[in-house]
Amino acid sequence: MAFDIKLMEILACPVCKGKLDYNKEAQELICKFDRLAYKIENDIPVLLEAEARRINLDEK
Repeated sequence: MAFDIKLMEILACPVCKGKLDYNKEAQELICKFDRLAYKIENDIPVLLEAEARRINLDEK
């Protein structure tokens, strides 16, 4: 099963409540504003700030 893109319409960053972008290759949801990447495990987004990965400024 693949991550459901339709789910993106209702998901928001738990920190700023902003839009998340889907990085299919890395299987992550990205908040560009907070520069956080939330992993997707077994098709389930892990939207916990403590579990998020910080994104460098030069990362896309």
